[in-house]
Amino acid sequence: MSIPDYQTIMLPLLKLAKDSKEHSLRGAADIIAEEFKLSQEERKELLPSGSQEVFLNRVGWARTYLLKAGLLESNRRGFFQITKRGKDLLAEKPLKITAKYLERYPEFIAFRTTKKEKTSSPLPELNGHLDPEEALEIAYSTLRNNLADSIIEQIKKVSPGLFEKLVVELLLKMGYGGSRKDAGEAIGRSGDEGIDGIIKEDRLGLDIIYIQAKRWNGVVGRPEVQKFAGALLGQRAKKGVMITTSSFTPDARDYLKKIDNKIVLIDGKTLADLMIDHNLGVSTTATYEVKKIDFDYFIE
Repeated sequence: MSIPDYQTIMLPLLKLAKDSKEHSLRGAADIIAEEFKLSQEERKELLPSGSQEVFLNRVGWARTYLLKAGLLESNRRGFFQITKRGKDLLAEKPLKITAKYLERYPEFIAFRTTKKEKTSSPLPELNGHLDPEEALEIAYSTLRNNLADSIIEQIKKVSPGLFEKLVVELLLKMGYGGSRKDAGEAIGRSGDEGIDGIIKEDRLGLDIIYIQAKRWNGVVGRPEVQKFAGALLGQRAKKGVMITTSSFTPDARDYLKKIDNKIVLIDGKTLADLMIDHNLGVSTTATYEVKKIDFDYFIE
């Protein structure tokens, strides 16, 4: 079964609280997960940011909407219990509770109206599947993936010299290479048995990493990785990095599990993600902060 959306969760959550006892959000999520027969994989599925489980996040938003409608109340952080209004609603035996259904309550209308005044786009919850926080995360993930695709396409068009410069600057931003001058000289040396350059692992130069960086047109297979591993062996080197704008075959990745050398494979998607994470070749157009109330602050 797929993970239910937050609106589908609202009625089971309200029914769970009909005993008038105080319930924790996590405890309620576990009970409702059992009710919907969710698998362990579905329960553990994370939001795009990896900050929280999708299901727990949806239960949290279901609770928020019920709180705003006055059907639940919360007297301490992470807990909730039913109100008289909530019991009255359950007495009506509704088949489902939706955001539209909750508009019978003035407090909820005020809540929705305030939200609409603060955004120029349709509310994410209107599609019936995503809560606002989840919609924001998915939108961010989509924008990031599109940006990564654009970066990869652009890298494929640049000159070999600019590609080398890009690799050098990325490694420097990641904390490798010592000085810019040292790193540039290391990467810029002509290839030797499949090695395009070397770079310091740290600023003190306590260890050396051998690098191969090429813009292969097709998928990079095991033979290419084996050649690079052989080149490292010839240099008595233990660590290496292969960078490509394409991708590596599963066979190439499996091969690394069978050798002693530590070789890291960076494909085009990973390369683009690293550039985004370290602000290389990208610029920030807007910044949004998602904040939550700090209940501990209000404890006297």
